[in-house]
Amino acid sequence: MQIEDSVRTDDGASTTDAGPAVPERYDFGRPAALSREHTRALAGAFDAFARLWAMQLTSKARLRSHITVERVTLETYDEYVSTVPATTTLVLCSDEDADARAIIEFPVSTALLWIVKMLGGDSARPLEARSLTPIEFALLRALMDETLGHLRGSLGGLLSERLAVTAVQYNAAFAQIVSAQELVVVARFSMRLADHTESASIALPAAVLLERLTDTTSAPHAAPDPDVVRHHVEEAPVELTLRLASRPMLPGEVLDLAVGDVLTLPHGEDRPLELAIGDHVVAAAAVGANGARLACVITSSDLSRSLVEETP
Repeated sequence: MQIEDSVRTDDGASTTDAGPAVPERYDFGRPAALSREHTRALAGAFDAFARLWAMQLTSKARLRSHITVERVTLETYDEYVSTVPATTTLVLCSDEDADARAIIEFPVSTALLWIVKMLGGDSARPLEARSLTPIEFALLRALMDETLGHLRGSLGGLLSERLAVTAVQYNAAFAQIVSAQELVVVARFSMRLADHTESASIALPAAVLLERLTDTTSAPHAAPDPDVVRHHVEEAPVELTLRLASRPMLPGEVLDLAVGDVLTLPHGEDRPLELAIGDHVVAAAAVGANGARLACVITSSDLSRSLVEETP
């Protein structure tokens, strides 16, 4: 099959450049996108993390925060580096005993704003970007240790429990958690902090993450134990109500009620009361006493149809 491209020259003539279409090779070992199942699972996990991160920033940095997941993609590390700002905060996380790494990225000015707010400052706007001092790095590291804990909790067993914050870089090209052509799972976030919006991202090496995710999603789900289900149902507390037969009334009648009014109820004197859970009648009972307290005596636990359907 050939594709023809027509080009019109200045004198109005049309020339045709025909050439064979070149097929693009597909590497099945390195898919171009996440599967739908993986995307759904990761989006849900990162969404849970975004809510926890927003609550953390609101409480720790005293800054009203709202964070949402924009998208979750599969990219090479080179592609990821090309999308982040030339100067930004890259919190590097690693596990000394395993080849597990991660990057949490956000603007340097935003990091400085968090630090100022944690120290009691009243600034509500991002500050001019600069390198962090040792004290500022210590404060940011303490904050990001907690953030990393939220990330581990949200992703479950997909991240190493020993993953910890190790350093801060300001250029993604120098961070290099994987080689340039290796795949990373990238989650991009929109951060609304007070009255302005910033962008943030998280990059995780795809090889181990997707392998663990596949094992998790493909693991057979254990069938529920009927005895355990029955035990939980039997142990669940319920509220019992002893009641008379109900009487329908118009809203106007209810609004006109006053002290001393007498309401007739469609319940015979010799008719037992209804013992109900919610709207479901489970037994019939008569009023009794137990010492100084009112009580009820069960007269029937299997109400007859004629009694349930009885009308006054």
